[in-house]
Amino acid sequence: MKLLYLIFHGFEAYNGISKKIHYQVSALKKCDVETRLCYIHIDNDGYQRRMIDDQVLENIGHGIKAKIKKRVDYSTILNYLEKNDISLIYIRSFHNANPFLISFVKQAAKIGVKTLLEIPTYPYDNEYINSSLSARIKLQIDKLYRRKLARNIFRIITFSNEKNIFGAKTINISNGIDFDAIKIKEPTNNPNKITLISVAEIHIWHGFDRLLKGLAEYYKVKQDIEVRYEIVGYGDEREIAKLKNYIIQNKLENYVTFHGPQYGESLDNLFNEASLGIASLGRHRSGISNIKTLKNREYAARGIPFIYSEIDDDFEEKPYIMKVSADESPINILDVIAFYEKVNTIPAIEIRNSISNLSWRNQMEKVISACK
Repeated sequence: MKLLYLIFHGFEAYNGISKKIHYQVSALKKCDVETRLCYIHIDNDGYQRRMIDDQVLENIGHGIKAKIKKRVDYSTILNYLEKNDISLIYIRSFHNANPFLISFVKQAAKIGVKTLLEIPTYPYDNEYINSSLSARIKLQIDKLYRRKLARNIFRIITFSNEKNIFGAKTINISNGIDFDAIKIKEPTNNPNKITLISVAEIHIWHGFDRLLKGLAEYYKVKQDIEVRYEIVGYGDEREIAKLKNYIIQNKLENYVTFHGPQYGESLDNLFNEASLGIASLGRHRSGISNIKTLKNREYAARGIPFIYSEIDDDFEEKPYIMKVSADESPINILDVIAFYEKVNTIPAIEIRNSISNLSWRNQMEKVISACK
């Protein structure tokens, strides 16, 4: 089987989405699927090219013409599909349903190519509530055409429990892990200090403000146990500004640090100092109650107990997780300390081994099996 994995953007070394895509491609190859990756590369001077792996498929050009062309003209991809006997396209949704993408999928079907559409987060409309005007317009176009797009694809890949999305049947999988790429954390032992860590593309639905509010309450009186919070990543600038302003207003500067995007050894070092992971605390804000997030799995793969608020069927009964309410209440830091004291003796390797079934290879095998 030959598969083309199609995305509508490029890659960044520190970006979790970029890493995930490469992990998925690697896993597909381990499933004996001949896989090529199609993406957009933008030079420092703004020149855009459509790539297949490390080969140029198409020179798109500069400026507004290039921005339009890459969104409406898929002819070079269609030619590639036909010339290379590709039987399956795996598209990562960019919330970009439109007549041009629909036409592309229809034409691919005419030459015998099945299309899969991965929707990383579903539902996603509420993620746009505080977005820019251009982003909201993009969503409205997507809403106009996504059901018609769904009628022309084989299956939608979802990390939710939904059996049908936009009228299309789904393949339900979990976000996975490439265990070879993620180091297990080294043990820490400081009874008077607990270090919390969040690694994310920061948005309002992560609910990190709930943790900050809990820290503000905790430090209203002198404490024997120092609780620190390390926030790693970039994201919505307005949300980050709100978080930083809250830190200053509540005199939390000595306890909370923004590290920006990190990867490689610097990220490993931050995890080695961490006691607990803080995952999503605000998915209810985007209307989501059940989701299988990548971050929960990455914390477990590192061997770190973690805290979250949604329903994640892969972790609900695990002894190393703490569930908090899916609401706007501050996180009780005394409860966090009690949780840490209960789980800090669980070996990191035991946590990691508990999710051995969540390898990306296992997840992508489910996808390929459904396509045979």
